[in-house]
Amino acid sequence: MSDAIKHECGLAFIRLRKPFSYYQQQYGTVLWGLNKLYLLMEKQHNRGQDGAGVAAVKLNVEPGYPFMQRIRSNANQPIVDIFTKINNEVKELERFQSDITRHPGLMKGHISFLGELLMGHLRYGTQGKNNVEFCHPFIKRHTVPAQNLALAGNFNLVNTEELFALVNIDPGEFQKQSDLAAMMEVIHHFLVKEDEGSPEDLDVLDVLRKAVPLFDGGFTVGGLIGNGDSFVFRDAHGIRPAYYYISDDVIVAASERAAIRTVFNVGENEVHELLPGKGIVVKASGDYVIDEVVPAKERKACSFERIYFSRGSDEKIYRERSRLGYNLSEQVLAAVNHDLKNTIISFIPNTAEVAFYGLQKGLEDYLTNVKIQRILSWGKDFDEEKLSEMLTRRVRVEKIAIKDVKMRTFITEDASRNEMVQHVYDITYGTVEKGKDTLVVIDDSIVRGTTLKESIVRMLGRLQPKKIIIVSSAPQIRYPDCYGIDMSKLGDFIAFRAAIELWKESGKEHQLQDIYTRVKELQRTGNLHTENVVQQVYAPFTPEAISRKVAELITPKGTPFPVQVIFQTIESLHEACPTNTGDWYFTGNYPTPGGNKVVNKAFINYMEGKNVRGY
Repeated sequence: MSDAIKHECGLAFIRLRKPFSYYQQQYGTVLWGLNKLYLLMEKQHNRGQDGAGVAAVKLNVEPGYPFMQRIRSNANQPIVDIFTKINNEVKELERFQSDITRHPGLMKGHISFLGELLMGHLRYGTQGKNNVEFCHPFIKRHTVPAQNLALAGNFNLVNTEELFALVNIDPGEFQKQSDLAAMMEVIHHFLVKEDEGSPEDLDVLDVLRKAVPLFDGGFTVGGLIGNGDSFVFRDAHGIRPAYYYISDDVIVAASERAAIRTVFNVGENEVHELLPGKGIVVKASGDYVIDEVVPAKERKACSFERIYFSRGSDEKIYRERSRLGYNLSEQVLAAVNHDLKNTIISFIPNTAEVAFYGLQKGLEDYLTNVKIQRILSWGKDFDEEKLSEMLTRRVRVEKIAIKDVKMRTFITEDASRNEMVQHVYDITYGTVEKGKDTLVVIDDSIVRGTTLKESIVRMLGRLQPKKIIIVSSAPQIRYPDCYGIDMSKLGDFIAFRAAIELWKESGKEHQLQDIYTRVKELQRTGNLHTENVVQQVYAPFTPEAISRKVAELITPKGTPFPVQVIFQTIESLHEACPTNTGDWYFTGNYPTPGGNKVVNKAFINYMEGKNVRGY
């Protein structure tokens, strides 16, 4: 996105089902599992660059020896930092015994993270803090193996205060800021009770069935237990993604299907989606069960996963992103009066490239139909030159903008910073016929509009086009997210600011106070979770009216040409991404009560001038 937002952590879970000697013989290295974990994390690197962490549990360790390890990093390249430290431990051993890698038993005894249970995590800091203490996995240690727990996940919870109260914990300052800390305390509470009641046969599924229904949010979570059991579970609506692959050698789970396919070289049908409300529980023996943890509810899988977050190397996601672009072609054609001869299409940033190809195909299909109809209308009245001219017409495509990935906007003073922001992207000169060509540029989504106004529109303006049309492959982002994406302040959204401006222009701005009064009454009675009152802010205005106002807001003062903004429609989004119908950021239809609570609280914060998160 041209407006970067923090989002989506990534999970990697590996359970080796054979002795280390097997991997030494079959794959040539006792480090096979760790190597796969590294690759599985790197292939999901798009999901988190603020930090990373790895946990490992060893099976059948003699009493008194460590069996659970964890390492975390918030270095510039956290995955590399972590695995460099793990690898240095191997190198140090080889200094004293050069052939030690051929002895699996010795390796397991000496390498801290050479465990049969492995879990990795990639972090985007939705709390806005990049301290290493916030990096997953979190761990709870105990002298009893089954009461040791490592936990990591891709999620946000909106009821952390209630969770701490349920287990009678007065959270410290750190715990208050971490929903994983709340989830950890609840799961650990039931884990301890289960271990005390049935120490010989820990029922992990029962533990999860007691704990998970208490969580309000979207989540995919993995856990390692000191006795050798492990698990992965997903929320009832399937908001956060989860996939798994199981063979005789290994059980794998991750946030993205394509990552598993690539790392383990398996087909699409061999990697399965962990369905909403389901969990995988693996016993210390290596036996596993996939069963219901919490009853599944209406599927509301995150549509942003398909629009932007997940890697486009997944074949289904690639097709869906292409379709998102294709579905915008009719709106684009109308905006340029079907004049493709004087229209250039391009994309910013690179992540919008697949949607761009879809838009290009949609325009080409239209142009092909025009050619057919024109040629048929000629009858026999044409010559080779006339036919050649018609057949060679093409949709005009140019690489208009190039992002300077090394550019950093390090100046904080507003005027200087705005001037620097303009140069984050560079343009390709000579591509546009001045005053004649319309420039159509597609983006994944438009969140704040800041980069568009301060950088992209100004930059494209140097090409002096007749008109600029900014196209968003996502609908208007109107509402906060509270399930894993760091979008929690209403005032940040350009669509919300556009609606506020329309209220002002209509002379009815005072009615916003009525909406505020309604929300405050819900807050007073403890009913913030019952409805999304903020939908009333948008109710009087059509999507087209808001789009026009967004275009005004992102147009720098004195721009000598018109700027238009086109958004994806909700209907077209659902047509392109039929299995990921979670669209609350666009529609305000939250899948859990906590969502309504967050959006209403965000509106209170906006009206009271508080620049804080809604949860």
